[in-house]
Amino acid sequence: MAKTKVVVVDDSALVRSILTEIINRQTDMECIGAAADPLLAREMIRNLNPDVITLDVEMPRMDGLDFLSRLMRLRPMPVVMVSTLTERGAEVTLKALELGAVDFVAKPKIGVADGIRLLAQDITDKIRIAAKAHIRRAPPPPAAGAAAPAAAKPVTMASLGRASTEKLIFIGASTGGTEATKDVLVNLPADSPAVVITQHMPPGFTKSYAARLDGLCKIRVKEAQDGERILPGHGYIAPGGLHLTVERSGANYIARVQDGDPINRHKPSVEALFLSAARVVGQNAIGIMLTGMGADGARAMKVMKDAGSYNYCQDEASCVVFGMPREAIAAGAADEVLPLNQIAGKVLERLRATSGMSLNRV
Repeated sequence: MAKTKVVVVDDSALVRSILTEIINRQTDMECIGAAADPLLAREMIRNLNPDVITLDVEMPRMDGLDFLSRLMRLRPMPVVMVSTLTERGAEVTLKALELGAVDFVAKPKIGVADGIRLLAQDITDKIRIAAKAHIRRAPPPPAAGAAAPAAAKPVTMASLGRASTEKLIFIGASTGGTEATKDVLVNLPADSPAVVITQHMPPGFTKSYAARLDGLCKIRVKEAQDGERILPGHGYIAPGGLHLTVERSGANYIARVQDGDPINRHKPSVEALFLSAARVVGQNAIGIMLTGMGADGARAMKVMKDAGSYNYCQDEASCVVFGMPREAIAAGAADEVLPLNQIAGKVLERLRATSGMSLNRV
């Protein structure tokens, strides 16, 4: 079997050396080039035709994000970002994922050499996933003076009825999921039922992710806090490195944010969230499984369905990685399998139908 060809792009000679060593130790991949800046990388990509590149953000001669933006427009290919574990690093990483990077690895700010070596398994796993990911060409930036697309007609509480307070929406996602989750949330109205989300993400990134979503969505989005009441019109993101579940307290739902062992190698785990949805919310739950590698949450989504929830899985064509939705579908957990751009609309249609209100009422 042909090896996955990787080009490493990083301004640090030490980091380039360590990443090259880690990659070349694998039997199924090979580092075919290492570039100190994006201009050198551009020539390597043109001449060596790699399958995947790893890309630093802060580099001389051209910013990594600028390079990534051009690359995804002109020659789309799998990119794994190598980011610094800082608040600034988190914000830049989220922008890179928006531009089309498949995934990222967070390198420590100090003790970089030892830190990267400890991340060797994570780095090589993400390169393998990236090599198989569905990559799409980024759209060109809008022309100056171009008219903005017309906004969708807002959906209000009058069309959702009691569903906004009775129902809870649960989302599980991994690789490619930061943008997929955004695409669902931005299409929900301000009076949507509460949305509880587990996105595989390390500590230090989920707070920035929640803040970014909060600025884009009609609902309010935040990192979940242990013991807080789960309210309609709000989205709650599982903090990186902690499990998020839901519990009942009288007539209210509350968030439980707790440490614990990884489940299916993940913390936070979709399995933990979805099992709590089945146990606590039952037929008032709506489950959504989005793009991601592996099977985390697939079994629990079937438990949700058996408890009365209605479940949606993202289809293969619109996934970056089809693993988690595929496994949920195979487990018999899906009621509908849909392209990403249809999921929010179908959820709203179902909410309006189950609330007994006309679809035309606004």
